[in-house]
Amino acid sequence: MDGQVWLTQVKPPFEILERMGTLCMHLDAVNERNAPLRIVPGSHRLGRLPEAEIERVVAAFGERLYLAERGDVWLYATSIIHASLAADPLRRRRVLQVDFSAYATPGPLAWRGV
Repeated sequence: MDGQVWLTQVKPPFEILERMGTLCMHLDAVNERNAPLRIVPGSHRLGRLPEAEIERVVAAFGERLYLAERGDVWLYATSIIHASLAADPLRRRRVLQVDFSAYATPGPLAWRGV
């Protein structure tokens, strides 16, 4: 290989995505300066939003920063509006993330499981 990293993933239709859950296990602690997860509470109930609407939704609903200790585990709705800023100074923020779905994807898409 030429040094590139290739990821294989499926982006399912939103109707499936909004019924999924994400489990995130923290391998490193995350404080206010280490790129904490920013979540817009309740945004997973709004359905698919155009990117142009996200700033308005953040202003209306507000956002929360989620800090973590090493070993903390979170479970959240996969479709919730979330982001993080860059760490300052640069530090590790490793997580193990697993997305769960009880629904099959429509063909020809297929989940690649373990």
